[in-house]
Amino acid sequence: MTREKTDFWVGLFVLLGVIALVFLALRAGNLSSFSFAPTYKVQAYFDNLGGLKVRAPVKSSGVVVGRVAALSFDNERYQAVVTLDIESQFEFPTDSSASILTSGLLGEQYVGLTPGGEEKMLAQGSTIQYTQSAVVLEELISKFLYSSASDKGSDGESAQPAN
Repeated sequence: MTREKTDFWVGLFVLLGVIALVFLALRAGNLSSFSFAPTYKVQAYFDNLGGLKVRAPVKSSGVVVGRVAALSFDNERYQAVVTLDIESQFEFPTDSSASILTSGLLGEQYVGLTPGGEEKMLAQGSTIQYTQSAVVLEELISKFLYSSASDKGSDGESAQPAN
């Protein structure tokens, strides 16, 4: 093989390696799903976001219909504000609900949209009125432990000594 052919193949191999590294970096950063489709922004207020992050998927019936654009805090309502970028091809009624859900037991969190029954659709700048905050696993465990401890405490107190 001539030197030019060897240089060509080495260069091609290095180029493919760089492309593979860029692909893996985008995939690891959850940025591989960039969409250039037109979107409209909708806001939703939640009491607890759990581990929701910017660029998390917005799903309806398991289909990704958008992404979380921004997370902020409203100082007047004392609630978290989630701004959603929903692709324009997907329309949802104004009485739709948004929930923060988890993929699997400990998977990534995403926003789930459940369509309502209104005829009027959400538009740019709309607010989703019906929301359900994230279920925080630590809170569930502490409630379970607290309730089981209080049950054992009340059982011990109500027991009558034997005569």
